[in-house]
Amino acid sequence: DYKVTGVQTCALPIYLIFDIVRAIMKKVFVLILLIMLTIGGMVSAKEKLVISTWGYNGDLLKKYVYAPFEEKYDVEIVLETGNNAARLNKLKLRKGKGTDLIYLASSYTMDAIEAGLIEKIDRSNLPNISQIYQLARAPFGNDYGPAYTVMRVGIIYDTAQISEPITSWNDLWRSDLTRKISVPNITTTAGPTIVLTAGRHVNVDAFQQPDLAFKSLKKMKTNVLKTYNRSSNLANMFAQGEISVGVALNFVMGRVKKAVPSAVWVDPAEGSYASINTINVVKGTPKKELAEKFINHVLSEKIQLDIALVKVDSPVNVNVKLSLEQAEGLTYGKDLIAGFQNVDWGSVNSRKKEWINNWNEIFSN
Repeated sequence: DYKVTGVQTCALPIYLIFDIVRAIMKKVFVLILLIMLTIGGMVSAKEKLVISTWGYNGDLLKKYVYAPFEEKYDVEIVLETGNNAARLNKLKLRKGKGTDLIYLASSYTMDAIEAGLIEKIDRSNLPNISQIYQLARAPFGNDYGPAYTVMRVGIIYDTAQISEPITSWNDLWRSDLTRKISVPNITTTAGPTIVLTAGRHVNVDAFQQPDLAFKSLKKMKTNVLKTYNRSSNLANMFAQGEISVGVALNFVMGRVKKAVPSAVWVDPAEGSYASINTINVVKGTPKKELAEKFINHVLSEKIQLDIALVKVDSPVNVNVKLSLEQAEGLTYGKDLIAGFQNVDWGSVNSRKKEWINNWNEIFSN
């Protein structure tokens, strides 16, 4: 026997060694798995396109517009919804950060451009622009986005309550319509057209002679029961029999007609007012090219047709063909669009504060 002095030995049982190795291997395996999942998640995470838009018809837009684009380009569309004013104000507060595209009505588009929030587009990335109506191609100049739909401001009236047909904007001043009319508030999309109409009623340009236009509007007030801010308000007033006549955008007609079958739409003899909605790229977005692909997608004949058939938006693509039944309730046809009265939204915006003050002096009393 040999005796080793000064050295102590400690032998672990073999089963304990295996347990230690097993525990270490388990931790290593978990660590490797976490790393692989993280890398896999980074690889598979889809690019996001953030779009600011209205909240209505969300399911139909998802089915016919957003989903096909997501599938084609393997991206995820994220929506920020709300009305024009709220969304534009949010964009201003964030200085455009976090949003790639924005849908806006005419006057709000002008406001966004003037605030420096809209990116200049590369029209070579939007070949479908060549297929849309001229008035929709560059409503705010070639640097900015197109209109993807066109609407019109006209008159709705209940034939069961109004015996003499309404055919002209001038009829809004008729003595038999006292307290039977509702018009959109000045701050709504269609509101400024009421001021323009009041000017034309007395043969003046409301931009050049606003005093005379608002004097004319004051005379019309006798016929106005109340103004409205939401299309649903107008439809409810018709349904409840509060009013018999309303000035509105054409998309409201379906809702009014459902509540009041005797209601009819009128494109006044002088012409309805054109109202467009635009899509624009937000300034500073790192996804400008993808955003332009989306605009081009929305302008395509297929998407424009699909959306028209489910009555979401009126088409601007001239290749879209609709039957009379399919076109009912939409703004459709070259002849109709050619007869529109266009609105100078730049001039409207520059006079917005003054017009709002003048309007409130009339309708707040």
